[in-house]
Amino acid sequence: MTSLFLRDLKLAMRAGGGALIGVLFFMTVVAVVPFAVGPDLNLLSRIGPAILWIGALLASLLGLDRLFQAEREDGSLDLMLMQETPLVLTVLMKCLAHWTATGLPLVIASPLLGLFMNMKELAIGATMLTLLAGTPAITLIGAAGAAVAVTLPRGGLLVSILVLPLTVPVLIFGVSAAYAAVEDPAPFLPPFLILIAITLFFAVIGPLSAALALRAASD
Repeated sequence: MTSLFLRDLKLAMRAGGGALIGVLFFMTVVAVVPFAVGPDLNLLSRIGPAILWIGALLASLLGLDRLFQAEREDGSLDLMLMQETPLVLTVLMKCLAHWTATGLPLVIASPLLGLFMNMKELAIGATMLTLLAGTPAITLIGAAGAAVAVTLPRGGLLVSILVLPLTVPVLIFGVSAAYAAVEDPAPFLPPFLILIAITLFFAVIGPLSAALALRAASD
């Protein structure tokens, strides 16, 4: 499992720029918003957590189609299906490597982009914490979509279409928790705990669904 994690981490960093492409796309989405809404700093500060979450969500979708594509092309996917290690654990480790290469850099870059949106320190910290708890769920959901589209030569758009509706609860509770941290009447803990519960739920359902889809695709 450790060797698989390190291998996938290297492949994710090499293929298409890895973390750099995701962070640059994240920065581009956030940088365009002030030009659209105007130079109102109070407005930017108010919508900042939502914009950071939308940018992180879109950036997380970029490399999902490559999650199993390389193994499909070089034949190593058949070896993964035949090995003694349960396929669910293999998929889970691949998701962890993919999130480390693409999702974690987005979390690290979010404080800098929060300053760009004129967000206060508390809002930046809350948004970063919710991204850390919620972005793994996007990767876990994306694993199932990537497994469904693994046999398609150009399944990138299909993966995004399949995954995006399922990530709406993650987006809702992530933004709700970030806003609750800066708004006194709303408590931060309930939506944040629901966000963690969603991630844990998809940590079980996502790899299991992806494993079933990969076995169906191999047949």
